Amino acid sequence: MSLFGKIFGSGGKGGKAPTPQEAIQRLRETEEMLAKKQDFLEKKIEQELVTAKKNGTKNKRAALQALKRKKRYEKQLAQIDGTLSTIEFQREALENANTNTEVLKNMGFAAKAMKAAHENMDIDKVDDLMAEITEQQEVAQEISDVISRPVGFGEDFDEDELMAELEELEQEELDKNLLEIGGTENLPSVPSTSLPSKPAKKKVEEDEDEMADLEAWAAN
Repeated sequence: MSLFGKIFGSGGKGGKAPTPQEAIQRLRETEEMLAKKQDFLEKKIEQELVTAKKNGTKNKRAALQALKRKKRYEKQLAQIDGTLSTIEFQREALENANTNTEVLKNMGFAAKAMKAAHENMDIDKVDDLMAEITEQQEVAQEISDVISRPVGFGEDFDEDELMAELEELEQEELDKNLLEIGGTENLPSVPSTSLPSKPAKKKVEEDEDEMADLEAWAAN
């Protein structure tokens, strides 16, 4: 039997190994117990130190006894610190191992699901499926083109006749506008009073020339 088997016992040949979660929980409980032990020892150390200071040289024997107990408590405290470090390291390693196990387990589960999804598929089937999808897309596009194509639905008209009728309508509208412009019904009436006459420019210039000749004759 191994050393651990002698210390912690063995489940025998058919014994079931503890799960990582169970082991981690046990280690955490042990850490909590040792932490409480640490608090107790730290308080005892403080008490013994106070006792040693109180007695001093007055009661040398009591002071020395207190210091000896203080040393023993400090030694136990150091041992607990080392044990806690070992347990913490083991717990972290076990947690990491448990995490890795869970990750691998989930990856294996996903791999099985992927395998099941691809069970009835192979490259040839995928190629056939993609070819069928492409073909159906082309058919859908052709149907869409036919549906969107404008049709007469039985309305068969001669385009030349329609254009002639349109030109005739435009000519009628043009004639109507010309008649409206040529009418005098809405024109304003001519004023009855005569406007003042404006002297002709030529007459004014002749009078100015005669006056200049007269002034020249008088000067001679």
